[in-house]
Amino acid sequence: MLCYNTRMSLESSVSVGAPLTLDAVVRVARHHAPVQLDAAARKKITASRAWVEQIVARGEPITYGINTGFGVFANVQVSGAQARDLMRKLILSHAVGVGPALPEEVVRATMLIRANALAQGFSGVRVEVVETLLEMLNRGVHPVIPAKGSVGASGDLAPLSHLALVLSTDEKDDDAESGAAIFQGERLSGKTAMARAAIPRLILQAKEGLALNNGTAVSTALTLLADADARNLIAHSALATALTVEAVRGAANAFDARIHDAARHRGQQEIAAQIRAWLQGSQLVDKAQRVQDAYSIRCAPQVAGAALDALRYATARLEEEINAATDNPLIFVQAEGENGVALSGGNFHGESVAMSAALLAIAVAEIGSISERRTFRLLDGKLNDGLPMMLVERGGLNSGLMMAHVTAAALVSENKTLAHPDVLDSIPTSANQEDHVPMAANAARHLREIVWNVEYILAIELVAAAQALDLRLRNEGKGSEMLGQGTRAAFARLRADVPYLAEDRVMDRDLDAAAALIHAAALLDGVQ
Repeated sequence: MLCYNTRMSLESSVSVGAPLTLDAVVRVARHHAPVQLDAAARKKITASRAWVEQIVARGEPITYGINTGFGVFANVQVSGAQARDLMRKLILSHAVGVGPALPEEVVRATMLIRANALAQGFSGVRVEVVETLLEMLNRGVHPVIPAKGSVGASGDLAPLSHLALVLSTDEKDDDAESGAAIFQGERLSGKTAMARAAIPRLILQAKEGLALNNGTAVSTALTLLADADARNLIAHSALATALTVEAVRGAANAFDARIHDAARHRGQQEIAAQIRAWLQGSQLVDKAQRVQDAYSIRCAPQVAGAALDALRYATARLEEEINAATDNPLIFVQAEGENGVALSGGNFHGESVAMSAALLAIAVAEIGSISERRTFRLLDGKLNDGLPMMLVERGGLNSGLMMAHVTAAALVSENKTLAHPDVLDSIPTSANQEDHVPMAANAARHLREIVWNVEYILAIELVAAAQALDLRLRNEGKGSEMLGQGTRAAFARLRADVPYLAEDRVMDRDLDAAAALIHAAALLDGVQ
């Protein structure tokens, strides 16, 4: 059965360099779970760093990003004496992000994912670089990272450079070139924030600036958090469907396990099972004696189930990405400082993240699209099995939920634009050296907006279904005992925050309250 885990353990620390899970990232990002560096990872980091230092000392072999320039300047050699200056200039020149700052939870997820990538031991950084990122997480120093400016390859260069500005410095230690960070609720320069948190800033050595900004951490963080929210929305779509089925006295046979077993789709089977569980014991289903309902009700398991299967694919790719070494070049050594080789490749290319974000965007948008259709049926007196038009008494004097549905329609329409696959829109950069890019960060930001929209689309359906059930129960002359065991608990919880609409009132606060209940997964306790 489909479940949404609302009771994650927040006390246990998250080990960086050991296998990282999506739930662990969510715990650190949203609940400030503490982090620590895995002991085995420390040894791997030290071994690769020792080899990098040998390359710097010898000046050979010529290795990208260690003793050369970047991008179109990959063939320009740089001496070991210039390594510090090279790294500092890299971060300064690449910190060109624009737009509003990323939310705190995204910044925290980004820092954790980047630290875990470096802790794989293929990046050639000092242990101090990883430990500084972890101390920033543990002490609550959150760099201000502009949301826009990444094409997703060579990773999220611009936003990650804004992160690197805060943790790094140079001999001048210029406050104006330290970026900005939020510490204890106050926006400060990076230099001031780190000083107040008592975290020393680092002068980056050879390879370290490149390792910090050459990866997919921002795109992955955005997509991963949206993935967690998408799982929650899919669970709520099953609940909303169940409440709507009861409100219109719909036909239960559409959710019979035999139908969904015949389809063979795992997600579809699980959604149908969840709806059956919500409806168990209901005295309202099948009372209209219809043979079948409209597609938006009858085919809800097929649509939400396909979304659930898509989510599983995206989740698997994201769990691979958060445990990957995603910068370039990668350092491979057999022992500390020995038998090393630097291999240039393209693990910084965010294609997998961009495709996952595109798939999730389509899946979540479809959850919203079918929900809006159910809301439409609930409000239409010709389609809702005899309930008042717009679900309000004294219609005409009152408009009821008319405009709530209009808002849902507007959000669904916006999602159709946002769900266009950004991954298909490559624009070559860096003098055509970077001639195919995935636009992963754009895809992830658009996905996050779709998730927000669908949270409200489902909130509108839940408010409409609750209103319809109140009217239905009054017609029956009975109370909520007629509802299913699961829907009864969810209905009571929703009504605690969103009262019955006896006459027109300002409704935005009702939608906000319902959306907050969805976001907190507070309605899902009826059936687990």
